[in-house]
Amino acid sequence: MGPVVGPVVLATGGTGGHVFPAEALAGELEARGLPFTLVTDSRGRQWQGALSRRPIHYIHSASPTGSLRKRLTAMFELAFGLFDAWRALGRIGPSAVVGFGGYASVPTLIAARLRRLPAMLHEQNAVLGKANRLVLGGAARVATSFARTQYVAADDRRACLVGNPVREPVRLLRGSPYRAPGEGRVIDLLVFGGSQGAASFSQVVPEAILSLPQALRARVRLVQQCRPEDLERVRAAYTAAGIVAELAPFFADLPARLAAAHLVIGRSGASTVAELATIGRPSILIPYPYAADDHQSANARAFEATGACLVMPHASFTAAALAAHLHALFEAPQRLAAMAAAAHAAGRPDAAARLADLVVEMTGFTFSPSGAAA
Repeated sequence: MGPVVGPVVLATGGTGGHVFPAEALAGELEARGLPFTLVTDSRGRQWQGALSRRPIHYIHSASPTGSLRKRLTAMFELAFGLFDAWRALGRIGPSAVVGFGGYASVPTLIAARLRRLPAMLHEQNAVLGKANRLVLGGAARVATSFARTQYVAADDRRACLVGNPVREPVRLLRGSPYRAPGEGRVIDLLVFGGSQGAASFSQVVPEAILSLPQALRARVRLVQQCRPEDLERVRAAYTAAGIVAELAPFFADLPARLAAAHLVIGRSGASTVAELATIGRPSILIPYPYAADDHQSANARAFEATGACLVMPHASFTAAALAAHLHALFEAPQRLAAMAAAAHAAGRPDAAARLADLVVEMTGFTFSPSGAAA
């Protein structure tokens, strides 16, 4: 029997963009028989999957944003969180710590540095997040999702491009072929923008489609995510114009909708870009203008550089400009096919496995014939 090894601590904030990569790595570690546990704040109580099947250690946390009073309160919370994390790591005896961003990860990464534990960061966006920037100095490895990540030096030997893990239903659609719409054929258009800023999509997209030439407009078959308060207005506009449209505030089968689309219009959050790349679909991306550090613009521009998408800054997102893009793309199916191929080439469906490989490299875990860590 080999020596007993401490678990890998996964430290993450509570938002989906940070949580899913942690869940994906947890599933990969579980499949390999590697022990792990989670350190997070109270939002961790809602998580599922592999993360929910292991002990969870809760610490104080807060985001130092807003008014001066809120920032000061948050700093006190983070100080308490550091004390919590120091004690938790002492009880756990981990072999390594992996942070996924969000301020809830900061106390644990600082505590790991104080305890001289090997630590790794995973960054989902093309801009290293503020929380990850705070703890960058103590990281032995930095796993990135884009070839270039702002605030990570190009010659930083700690950096390793692994990609951003996607949901299993998305990964399973990696092999779905893209068939550009032939002349006179139906054009499947998917529009989704999440909850933030979706009002502009409900205004601009219908106006753009209704302004297309009749022959082209008649070919469009639309699936669009809308806020509940916009549904009836948008539906009425499409119905009056004779456009086949399916509208809803949420689509549970969004991966399948992505795979069925000839073109996607959406935001450029890290998960959206990763899913477009995994399945390989052309897109028009409108970065959310109020994202922290304008990271959605960085994501979109990095994706655009591969030839996979067109980027429309929010200030330029008008019905006339969008209609011009749609008209040009719908009349050039070969261009859509090229964009789809470029997106697919940028996909990294093995991101979770690459992350787990880095953990193995960093900790020196070996495997017994049964698959358990030794």
